[in-house]
Amino acid sequence: MSQRLPGSREEDAWLSDRQFSLLERADEADALRSPIPTQVVSNGEYLPFPQTLQQRAVEARIAELAREAAKRLGMSRRRFLASSGGMAAAFIAMNEVFGRFFEVSPIELFEPAHAADAVPRDLFVFDDQLHMIRQTYNGPLGLRSIAQGGGAASSAAGFEKNPFNADGLPDELGRPWAAWNPALGQMPITGANFQLVQFVKDVYLDSQVAVAILSNAPLGLFEPPGGEKPRIPNSVEESLTAMNLTGYQTAAVRDFVNHIAGSTRLLAHGQVFPGKQNLGFMQQQIDQFHPDSWKGYNIAYTAKLDDSPASPLQQWRLDDEQVAYPTYELIKKNRQELKAHPGFFNICIHKGLAPAAPDAPEQGSPTDLPKASRDWPEFNFIIYHACFGPRFFNHESLEAIRSGKLRNGVPDIRWLTEFAQISAPLKNVYAEIGTTFASCVVTFPTVCAHMLGQLMKYMGSRRIVFGSDSVWYGAPQWQIEAFWRFQIPQDIAKKYGYPQLTAEDKRRILGLNSAALYKLPTQGRIAPAGPYKPVPKDFEARIPDSLKATLNYPGFSKPGSDRGALGGYTVPQDKLAALRADYLAAGGHPSNRRYGWVRRS
Repeated sequence: MSQRLPGSREEDAWLSDRQFSLLERADEADALRSPIPTQVVSNGEYLPFPQTLQQRAVEARIAELAREAAKRLGMSRRRFLASSGGMAAAFIAMNEVFGRFFEVSPIELFEPAHAADAVPRDLFVFDDQLHMIRQTYNGPLGLRSIAQGGGAASSAAGFEKNPFNADGLPDELGRPWAAWNPALGQMPITGANFQLVQFVKDVYLDSQVAVAILSNAPLGLFEPPGGEKPRIPNSVEESLTAMNLTGYQTAAVRDFVNHIAGSTRLLAHGQVFPGKQNLGFMQQQIDQFHPDSWKGYNIAYTAKLDDSPASPLQQWRLDDEQVAYPTYELIKKNRQELKAHPGFFNICIHKGLAPAAPDAPEQGSPTDLPKASRDWPEFNFIIYHACFGPRFFNHESLEAIRSGKLRNGVPDIRWLTEFAQISAPLKNVYAEIGTTFASCVVTFPTVCAHMLGQLMKYMGSRRIVFGSDSVWYGAPQWQIEAFWRFQIPQDIAKKYGYPQLTAEDKRRILGLNSAALYKLPTQGRIAPAGPYKPVPKDFEARIPDSLKATLNYPGFSKPGSDRGALGGYTVPQDKLAALRADYLAAGGHPSNRRYGWVRRS
């Protein structure tokens, strides 16, 4: 490669002049303005792949559908493609070219109301996995960036490439970084996206979620005072200071939401810190805020193995009789909690979304499940992410499927296939699909088909539960709609013996199964006459000072307090919703303009 001359344009560019000669501006080249990109758009950091024959076929079919529909509706093609009918045209075209993955009706091209009713209004949705952050935590910006896709917002947050695809590998449609949730647009990526106000708005005002569980993640490193290097925590107390949300804060949000709604709309996870030395903290959680169920992370450093204050917490496995079993015994001894919290014996465990090696239960493999589930039949082990191995970008799984390598007759998707097969006889083991579904339904639909097909084949639709892992990826509604529309292509189902996802199966997975696990009513309509009351639109004004103090709102936190005040962060006032309403009222609509570079035709 030739050296770049000081002061030249090449010195400040990712691509060379020779490479730029192969490209043209995406916004000038894209005459169609499809709601879904039909070729790779580069931000200038990498040389984009040429448009494939399949992508060209999708583009041509979208153009044909849009031309016919726009003429019948008396509008321009570009205006049509900015409507819900344009999105339906894109789904139809993708089904025709790549295989039928999405339930979409041609009538949606002409009747927006029909598209809005594609998901039944009486659908009961129980979201098994929600997240938010305290005010002093800046949030998992990388997760929002991968869901939002490349663009000005990701660049402003410091992400110039897909944070989980360093090698620039293509997804199933040939794109190294495509948005999972196009509805996010270029919303600024900040911690405010994940705080209380946005959380309540996303979940209860902008989605069909009836009931949900707010979770917590003990994955942070402890930052000692004085600027010392971050390290693995040595104690529960150190771990709590590094969390996006503690169990106590989770329960406080639960109590607030249920109070203002006047019904049970939110449940709260307690945190699993295994080891005999941590039993006091486990009992403290039960006594102080009464968890609705439990959340543990094998991969997290949460287990205490000795009495030394200087020894770090350790990763752990579910079948460790010396570390995990005393914790199970403590939960069992507090069975009186089941009366008010029927899901108290639900043990929710994060497995998956981890590096490829080592292949051990402490990292996420499922080999510790058979013994634990048989030794503790009174518990339900709900395995979050369904042991899906890849970390947010699923090229590895797609290659595994294409390689032809099989495990007992089906493609061997790391950890998930093994999990589904060994869990088949374990009737108290369930698969939760948070992030697993979100990460593949749009960008790797073939992976999504095999993932759902294998869980259905070996575990059945009654042991799969829906989780969105929101609000990392925006409001849950896009995933609810995608799941309701998704179906396993017939050729894949026939070849590998996968059951089809019926409407009844989808209702079970989206809500009815979890309602049974937590013994909650399942009338889905949110109305004054039903069991689930709406969250008032003025909820922000009802946030009490006590909750603001618990969540470290600036001006309410006390340094050194028992809940770990970590500094201040600006409280979001959420003007974006009002701005969007004004924009739509004035006739605003998406431009579908692409910014970047594409290969010349």
